[in-house]
Amino acid sequence: MSTTLFFYGSLCHIPLLEVVLGREQARINICAAHLPDHSVSWVKDEPFPMIAEKARCQAQGILVQDLSDEDVVRLRFYEGGFDYDLKAVSVICNGDAITAEVFFPEAGLWSAGAEWNLQDWITHWGAVSLSAAREVMEHFGVKSAQEIAHLLPFFRARGWAKELAKTPRDLELRRETQSNEVTLQRRSDGYAGFFRLETFNISHPRFDNTQSETLDRAAFVAYDAALVLPYDPKRDLVLLIEQLRYGPVLRGDPQPWVLEPIAGLVDAGEAPMEAARREAAEEAGLDLQDIRPMMNVYPSPGYSTEFFHCFLAVCDLDLGLEGVHGLQSESEDIRSHVVSFDRGMELLDSGEINLGPLAMMLLWLGRHREKIRSLG
Repeated sequence: MSTTLFFYGSLCHIPLLEVVLGREQARINICAAHLPDHSVSWVKDEPFPMIAEKARCQAQGILVQDLSDEDVVRLRFYEGGFDYDLKAVSVICNGDAITAEVFFPEAGLWSAGAEWNLQDWITHWGAVSLSAAREVMEHFGVKSAQEIAHLLPFFRARGWAKELAKTPRDLELRRETQSNEVTLQRRSDGYAGFFRLETFNISHPRFDNTQSETLDRAAFVAYDAALVLPYDPKRDLVLLIEQLRYGPVLRGDPQPWVLEPIAGLVDAGEAPMEAARREAAEEAGLDLQDIRPMMNVYPSPGYSTEFFHCFLAVCDLDLGLEGVHGLQSESEDIRSHVVSFDRGMELLDSGEINLGPLAMMLLWLGRHREKIRSLG
């Protein structure tokens, strides 16, 4: 038995539909169609659309016929993470009224935003959503749609990191060989969830212009993070945060609470500087305005894609800002410390500051500190 579905939003983007159904466009029966007396809008503050009844409007989309039971199960799995479900309607395709099913959101779950525009979505969210959809469908038949719903923001964040990685950077010392000259073959024996471990075979051009042997390797596919060090140039103070970290716990470190800069993951579609601003409010109760770029770095490129966007925040600091902060919804327990720059360097020299990014940012500040202080 075959099923006919009408799509009005992101699944009208054929590459995404191919990912969800697991086959190429040539094997999908598609025609343009519309649903009378319905409108499509962005879900408020979300990167996907919703549909609702609205007189004298037309929801444009595509009709997909001859879908198998497995196709429908795959689509329910993908859409289930958005809390959408199927409802029968009558759509118009080539002038004919055809009964089809449509994914409608649960009543009252989402709020409508601006009018939906597929091309705008493709421009701003297409690549990120394709990356996230590939991760979603990897879990088909393994996890439930509800489990995937909790992971979806992180899948999108990984996709967004790939887009941020495309930002060009000048080369003066490094070789100009491009990543497309690296032969990479992914394997399927890794792990995917909040963290993602990819296993692969890789071969690359060597510095003597020969090709390396094929190497068996693995790496974490992580996220981009925004880090910010608040600094008061008038009082020569910096703000540090302290929290328990699982890495030191698992390493057997008897003192696993770590001094850090403010930091957090860059959400999908979010500018790293805005992520820094958001994290400062969440982790230290700071409303930062003057945020300046520092360095952008890979902290562990030998085995992780993680990338740090580092910022200095010029602001007023005093001891009254010390306290405990963090989002209860994320089980954060974060203490802030306001110390002099010289005291920060002493903690670095003594080894009490043992976090690489914080050491790097303090040293950067030491290099630029006099200029920043002189300019106010």
